[in-house]
Amino acid sequence: MKDRLTDALYGAAWSSVKKLPEPVAVRLGRTIADAVWKRRGKGVLRLEANYARVVPDASPQRLAELSKAGMRSYLRYWMESFRLPSWSRERIRDGVDVKDVHHLTDGLAAGKGVIIALPHLGNWDLAGAWVTTKLETPFTTVAERLKPETLYDRFVAYRESLGMEVLPHEGGSAFGTLARRLRAGGLICLVSDRDLSSSGVEVKFFGDTARMPAGPALLAQQTGALLLPVTLWYDESPVMKGRIHGPIDVPETGTRTEKTSVMTQALADAFATGIADHPEDWHMLQRLWLADLDPAKGTADGSGHLAEGTTP
Repeated sequence: MKDRLTDALYGAAWSSVKKLPEPVAVRLGRTIADAVWKRRGKGVLRLEANYARVVPDASPQRLAELSKAGMRSYLRYWMESFRLPSWSRERIRDGVDVKDVHHLTDGLAAGKGVIIALPHLGNWDLAGAWVTTKLETPFTTVAERLKPETLYDRFVAYRESLGMEVLPHEGGSAFGTLARRLRAGGLICLVSDRDLSSSGVEVKFFGDTARMPAGPALLAQQTGALLLPVTLWYDESPVMKGRIHGPIDVPETGTRTEKTSVMTQALADAFATGIADHPEDWHMLQRLWLADLDPAKGTADGSGHLAEGTTP
C-alpha cells in the first residue's frame, strides 16, 4: 500500500505541477519546502548535519538558515523536474548557463569519449536536458533502482524523454555498456558523490573520510576517455549556473588501485570546491561520511540503500 501511494503521489505531481504557471510552481515549491523544514524530520536534520561538516564554524542559527535554504533548493529541483517534460527547447537551452563548456565540447570533438562526474548539486536532470538540447549530444547515465518498481520505471521514462539512455545501477552489465559508449566516442554522465555499493574509494572530504564510487576513474583508465568534474548551483534568477572543471588525468605511475584512489580524490576535491561555494544547493539528505555510517555494515541500513531516503 505504501509503495502504491508513493507511486501515485509522484504520478500526480508529474501530471499536475507541469500544468501550473511557472511563478505558481515556484511559490508552491517554497511553501512545501518551508513546511517540511519546520517539521525538522530526519531528512532535514541529516541535511543540517551534513552542512555542519561543510561549514564547520557555522553557528546553530546559520546551520538552520542553510538547511532552510537547502530545502528550498531541493524543492526547486523537484518543481523543475516535474515541469521539465513540458518545457520548450528554448526554455531548456536558456535555463542553464555553463562556464568553461569548452572542456566538454573539445573532448567530444577529440572523439575519445567523455565522462561527466557531478555531485548532488543543483538540478542534474536539467543539466542533462541542456546537454541533449543545447549541445545536441545524447548521453548515457545510470539510475539507482527505486522502490516501488513502478516509480523507478517513471524516472527512467522521464529521463529517456529528455534524451538520456538510462541503465540500472544494479547488475554487472552497466560498466561494460558505459565502456562501449565511451570507446565509440560517446558521453556518459554519472552522479558520483555517494557510493551505493559500499565498496567505493575512500576519500578525504571536508576533513573526514567518505566513500565515492570508483566507476568514473576506472572507466577513464580502461577507455582513455576524458574525465571532467562538473558543479552546478542556483542564484536568484530562473537560470541554473554550472561549471565544467578541467580534466582529471590518469596518473602515469602506480597500480590501478592507486591510480583510482588519486583520481577519485581529485574528483572529491572538485566537488568540495563547488559545494563549499554553494552549500545550500547540495541536496545530500543521506549519511555520507564513514563516521556517520554503521561501521559494521558500511551503509545506513545494511541493505545497500541509505535509510533516510534516496535522491533519484
